[in-house]
Amino acid sequence: MAKAAAKKAFALRLDDKMLSALQRWADDEFRSVNGQIEYLLHDALRKAGRLSKSNASNANSDPSGQEAVKPGPESE
Repeated sequence: MAKAAAKKAFALRLDDKMLSALQRWADDEFRSVNGQIEYLLHDALRKAGRLSKSNASNANSDPSGQEAVKPGPESE
């Protein structure tokens, strides 16, 4: 089993509208708000070329450790 990287906790202040939007988005993708924020930051850093090659090479994984479930087309 691979050893998980250490994570540092810090406070993040968001206005109510932004937090509500993040909560809805996280719910849609079956993540926690924290996991959603971590996923979005990781994706933005990867796209901007700000991650090391070893971190960016695993582009399809979710850095929060949760598997992303994308909603599919609604069946009739």
